[in-house]
Amino acid sequence: MAGLREFHHFLSLSPPDFFSRSTFISFHKIHLRHLHPHHHHVVLQSASRIVSASASASASASSSADYSGQLLDSQTKKKKKKERIAGIDQDELVEPTVLADPDSCFCEFKGVHIHHKIYDAEIEGNNKSLQSQRVFKKIGLPMILLHGFGASVYSWHRVMKALAEVVGSKVLAFDRPAFGLTSRLNLFDQSASRNGDAKPLNPYSMAFSVLATLYFIDLLGAQKAILVGHSAGSLVAVNAYFEAPERVAALILVAPAIVAPLIVHKEAVMGNPLGGDNQIQEDSSNSKSLGNPFVRLCNILARFSTLVSQAIMKMVKGMANMLNSFYKKLLSSILRSAFAVMLVRMIIDKFGIAAVKNSWHDSKLVTEHVLEGYTKPLRTKNWDRALVEYTAAMLTDTAPESNPPLSKRLHEISCPVLIVTGDNDRLVPAWNTERLSRAIPGSCFEVIKHCGHLPHEEKVDEFISIVQKFLQSAFNSDSEKQHSE
Repeated sequence: MAGLREFHHFLSLSPPDFFSRSTFISFHKIHLRHLHPHHHHVVLQSASRIVSASASASASASSSADYSGQLLDSQTKKKKKKERIAGIDQDELVEPTVLADPDSCFCEFKGVHIHHKIYDAEIEGNNKSLQSQRVFKKIGLPMILLHGFGASVYSWHRVMKALAEVVGSKVLAFDRPAFGLTSRLNLFDQSASRNGDAKPLNPYSMAFSVLATLYFIDLLGAQKAILVGHSAGSLVAVNAYFEAPERVAALILVAPAIVAPLIVHKEAVMGNPLGGDNQIQEDSSNSKSLGNPFVRLCNILARFSTLVSQAIMKMVKGMANMLNSFYKKLLSSILRSAFAVMLVRMIIDKFGIAAVKNSWHDSKLVTEHVLEGYTKPLRTKNWDRALVEYTAAMLTDTAPESNPPLSKRLHEISCPVLIVTGDNDRLVPAWNTERLSRAIPGSCFEVIKHCGHLPHEEKVDEFISIVQKFLQSAFNSDSEKQHSE
């Protein structure tokens, strides 16, 4: 019995993995011969149960360890596989102000914090050439730069200083909502917070960009400014002119994304000298036929049919407006869905960098610095949602019925206009730009050779030279005297 107690004590003190089958057999050979024969069976049963339990516990622990290791490996792989859009990590997006440059400025306009930059020629006067001082300092008109779709203030960084020297005044560029470092607003939260008040102005609409442009003219302390629009920014510049033509001194449209009219508008002939005589003859002939009963009946039927036609037209127009309103609501709900956000992210990821390279005549000139400048806004919070809102506003917003389409108003522009395009523009063809120049009376049209959609970035010297020549001819000594007065 002492040997049996010793054996049990040995088992209790031994580690679980000690009792493999070989160690147990060795122990049996050494120690069991000292026990009484009728105790052999009891000892063997106890040891067998302990060995089985030990093996089961060891296998369970090993299985648990393997599962934990697999779980940790999968979590590590998920962490390593971060979501990237156009090469930009999307796991740690920040507020736009965090990405601001040392020369960045922010101002609030209608609840939106607009990012902008200003280059002042007067402050940097020591850097001016004598030629620019002699020729262009007299203009003294500020200039506002309006970027295109997908661009930002960055797209003007190569020409801001040179343009400021040309005009001899301040040059301001700002990021329109949904682009650059301008704050992104959630329209749903904004409308819910108003609790049924008047509908606020959509910050992603054309109307907002136009009012923001006029606001920056006031911010510069000027009565007039020269508006320079690139691509879609040209639409903002032209609409700002029609909103307040007295505030726009000149328009410079670079690769303008404006559909030119197929037929150039011809001014209507006013004061036709034959009109009065024809009206008198027509009245006299009508007076002679008034006594005829058949003519009276025809006139009554004609008036009745006219009234019926007008009623039908109003009904059709009302149905069209109702269908149009339903279409807009349906389109708006689709564009503002989670699917649309996912689609925008996919498009930017697949084609964003390719679109930048395709905008240049020579894509080899698109350096990493250029790509970094264009993709920087993808680090801001809600950039995807804002881009969806901008697209929805662009497709669903309509101009007031009182205003005719823009293509039918181009002939009304009376300020000096310069239109610049590249001969190898793959986004806005040069033939459309040329047709647009014919639709605007007195506009100047310039084509830069071996240049793509971004003349102000790809051909800086030629672009500045064209702008300088245009302003010199547009603002002669007489206009300068009027401006100074």
